[in-house]
Amino acid sequence: MVRSTNSRRPATLASLAAELGVSRTTVSNAYNRPDQLSPELRKRVLDTARRLGYPGPDPVARSLRTRKAGAVGLLLTENLSYAFRDPAAVGFLEGLALACEDAGHGLLLIPANPEHEDVAAVHSAGVDGFVVYSVPDDDPHLAAVMERPVPTVICDQPSISELDRVGIDDATAIKGLARHLIELGHRKIGVVCMRLARNRNDGPASPERQANAHFHVQRARLAALSEVFSEVGVEWDQVPVIERFDHTQESGGSAAAQLMEMDPEVTAVICTSDILALGALAEMRRQGRRVPQDLTITGFDGIVDAERAELTTVRQPVLEKGRAAGRLLLDASESTGQPREVVLDTQLITGSTAGSPRSVEERWFGP
Repeated sequence: MVRSTNSRRPATLASLAAELGVSRTTVSNAYNRPDQLSPELRKRVLDTARRLGYPGPDPVARSLRTRKAGAVGLLLTENLSYAFRDPAAVGFLEGLALACEDAGHGLLLIPANPEHEDVAAVHSAGVDGFVVYSVPDDDPHLAAVMERPVPTVICDQPSISELDRVGIDDATAIKGLARHLIELGHRKIGVVCMRLARNRNDGPASPERQANAHFHVQRARLAALSEVFSEVGVEWDQVPVIERFDHTQESGGSAAAQLMEMDPEVTAVICTSDILALGALAEMRRQGRRVPQDLTITGFDGIVDAERAELTTVRQPVLEKGRAAGRLLLDASESTGQPREVVLDTQLITGSTAGSPRSVEERWFGP
């Protein structure tokens, strides 16, 4: 294709300044420090720039000069779609975005497939700091983040003594749920949990795997359940714990089915997330089991779909988690030089999916 002889080179900061008869600093201030110019002068600069086709200061050159990218990096050790599919992640992302908006920063999502170890995206990210959202303590992407000389805030997990962290007291939260089930009379329980490590395991999780879990939130919840039920004579090594690597309702349904095949005497299934619990609820109803008459099912998170299903669960403030993480990272005035921790409150929601265990006479005789 023949290039038009009427095309012209785009205007530069220098040519725009010459056209206006002002300094290059004045033109730069119109974009970067508008409070330094009168409204009339700034409008004249911007109108002339638009007419001449000047696109504004080069953001790459600016970041090199100021050593500031104007963006926060969110490390999400999942595929990118997870941030927009998982309700708890969506709520967290909204809260973090609100904090970034308040501070005038952008947000860069840095997804890292949990089954791959390529950390190039972390090394190349042009960000002023990182928020790390719920990764295992041995994750290579986390190690890459910690190699960068920028501030970092952890949300949920892992707990690293030298880094700021936002989270909840997972053990206390799930103990309240466990005691509620004990008060209802449950002693024959099973658990459906999220992944415990980076290696895929879709099946029973042994006590050793639970104790050595690299996702400390799941480890803390399982340990707390073990402690509470042991107090009423339930031997934890006899409790079926079914792990799923993928965090989907389909995984929750298949895990609940596997659990009930392993131990048909179970009267309550405790799921460590609402997503898994909703899948378990759908599968048990598909099998013809009544909830809670035949089987109690509980979750954890307090997402909107769980509220609609009247799920018994623990509600945690996911949006406020994101907002608090962003504020810790971006508000340097609050920094004391020592690692800070924000622990947010949770709430036990007693819905309609938990009831007293069926009696021996009401034993389930399904397929």
